[in-house]
Amino acid sequence: MTHEFKNIVKAAVEAKECGLKSVLASVVDLDGSSYRRPGVRMLITENGTLTGAVSGGCVEKEIVLQAESIFKTDIAKIMTYDGRYRLGCEGVLYILIEPYEPHVSFESVFKTCLMLRKSFQLKSYYEKEVKMSKAFGTMVHIDDEVYPLNPRLKNQQLDKKSIFSQTMPPCFKLIIIGAEHDAVQLCKYAALTGWEVIIVSNIKENKSIKEFPSAETLWATTPETVDFSLVDQQTAVVLMTHNFAYDLRYLVALSKCHPNYIGVLGPARRREDLLSQLMTYCPELDTEFLDLVHGPAGLNIGSETPQEIAVSIVSEILAITRNKHPMSLSEKQGRIHQEK
Repeated sequence: MTHEFKNIVKAAVEAKECGLKSVLASVVDLDGSSYRRPGVRMLITENGTLTGAVSGGCVEKEIVLQAESIFKTDIAKIMTYDGRYRLGCEGVLYILIEPYEPHVSFESVFKTCLMLRKSFQLKSYYEKEVKMSKAFGTMVHIDDEVYPLNPRLKNQQLDKKSIFSQTMPPCFKLIIIGAEHDAVQLCKYAALTGWEVIIVSNIKENKSIKEFPSAETLWATTPETVDFSLVDQQTAVVLMTHNFAYDLRYLVALSKCHPNYIGVLGPARRREDLLSQLMTYCPELDTEFLDLVHGPAGLNIGSETPQEIAVSIVSEILAITRNKHPMSLSEKQGRIHQEK
């Protein structure tokens, strides 16, 4: 969800530059089940522009109507949406709607937090009933500082309020090593998922970021000079150089860090050969790292085209990241979303 909040902050900054107010809507509580869980958010600007979503579409229309009073009064409120009669989700949503007007320093601090890949925390204060209150709203905790998104919160007593607390990890990042046509497709589908995508190309390939419009950046480098210092547990890597020697050299570079997932193309035997060679260069490498290397990359969904292969790889990364065994949801017992 971090990328969704990142997009909300960006949209609010752009709205402010145009002289428009913004209102933030957050699902903070739920009775029963719903399309999405508490913690989802959307931003509404004065001109009616929406960023993000809290459900499948019906709830959003009601939130826009309810937000009109926030634009007029600058006082936050709780609204409910009973999906038992309108969505078929058998649940009642409690939605906090508040003015979005953080301190001017928040934008730069938040940007630095994302760049350094730090976690941050959101705490929303509310009561589980339909009402307006100056003491409703959301605080963002970054390091040891607290930034109210609703400026009225800083002068309110919050100790008797319910709190929805959410720790937000760094944005999920995919590093694609390789810059051929199949890498373009994987980049596109990963970006649609909300991931930050970095393309790593051979320094001699003369590739441009313009060829990867969905990517955050492109590094033209070599396996020996590439900077993997910010690779963490919110990072996946896919080797797509189509060159055994290059894949091996990049695996050696990656052996110094522990991403969440490493995918390699080609048959299973190619993965075994890569790992065998890797152990020759890095004899003290632990088995934990070797288990991160998946090949052939992707789930067995019958993929043929580069687009389908991209879907397959993105799906496998999601499954491994969420610690899920892929299966048809029609076969799943109980709720789709597991309680945390």
